[in-house]
Amino acid sequence: MRYAAITDRLADLGGEKWAVHNAARQKQRDGTEIIELTIGEPDIPVDPALIEACHASMLRGRTHYSNGRGEHGLLEALVEKYRPRFPEITTDNILCFPGTQTALYAVITALADAGEGVLVGDPYYATYEGVIRASGAVLQPVPLGIDTGFVMRPEDLEKAVTGNSRVLLLNTPHNPTGSLLDRETIAQLGRIARTHDLWIVCDEVYEDLIFDGEFASPIEFQDLRDRTVVTSSISKTFAATGFRSGWAVGPEEFCTRLLPISETILFGNQPFIADMTEAALRGTFDTAERMRKSYAARAGMIAAELAGCPALKPGRPTGGMFIMIDVAATGLSGEQFAWKLLEEQGVAVMPGNSFGENAPDLIRVALTVPDEDLREAMRRIHTFADARAAA
Repeated sequence: MRYAAITDRLADLGGEKWAVHNAARQKQRDGTEIIELTIGEPDIPVDPALIEACHASMLRGRTHYSNGRGEHGLLEALVEKYRPRFPEITTDNILCFPGTQTALYAVITALADAGEGVLVGDPYYATYEGVIRASGAVLQPVPLGIDTGFVMRPEDLEKAVTGNSRVLLLNTPHNPTGSLLDRETIAQLGRIARTHDLWIVCDEVYEDLIFDGEFASPIEFQDLRDRTVVTSSISKTFAATGFRSGWAVGPEEFCTRLLPISETILFGNQPFIADMTEAALRGTFDTAERMRKSYAARAGMIAAELAGCPALKPGRPTGGMFIMIDVAATGLSGEQFAWKLLEEQGVAVMPGNSFGENAPDLIRVALTVPDEDLREAMRRIHTFADARAAA
């Protein structure tokens, strides 16, 4: 039987990237104790008040069809959220989606045709390649290095641009590395985008989880707003990953053109989840602040625990939920290290090659487990690395 070409383009971009994680879960089901450091699932629960807001909305009968753009109350709450950065914003600059992932899929579909290029810092979040290749577009990697804090350098972006580049996809704070783009760097990247007539798409889902520095967005720059689309959600800020509630903010014309795509895929989100999201955005919740302090402390703890291990070189994240560790001195690639660590020490981490071609010697460690578990995992990783380096 024949299939559409998209099935071939995405054939190797599904569960294969999460093979170590899936193997770890199977070991857990089989009764093996595993310290799981693979995914960014917050270890702080959703605030009970938001659960109650969602429940109360369902009881009020908010369980029927929505519209393609988003519920009015949520749209107004998003206008208030973004007005300090985007003074002219109206509800016509916003579309709501079930999560950032869906928003990015729709946005890239609207901006990049088959054969056109999307520039992305490498390493990059594991699903970015899929949302790019789904439309037939081509991922154009921009190298990010541990020695420069994994921050995209303007000169590297300039070298990566080609005649068919159409979109620059940014992520700040960055997954998987935890790097943060400052205002000057964004301004320099923005100048390159203007020179080459590139759209800027910025995934800002970790904006409230910054350890060091201040958040900046390309949408704050008036001369970039006509080419900038930002996406985000409540998944990280409010530890509400399973509720799948996100949005895209961009130029009015862009949103008008994107709306039929959104309606074709979704035709609206769930009103009761929209009401919960509105409550989250309008409320005063400390969920993100608690996570921020916890994850910053855990990143520091990892650096301290591995300080006496010359075979391991931790990065220095400035935000997010993860830390990257260079394992090259062990003589193993990141993938070899992850698989052997799982088998010998019962610790599951993500290999760097799940996040692009520029991280073969890295592993990603999630900061989203209790302190005592993370400390024990570092002890095991230290022991494992020492043994490999001595072999």
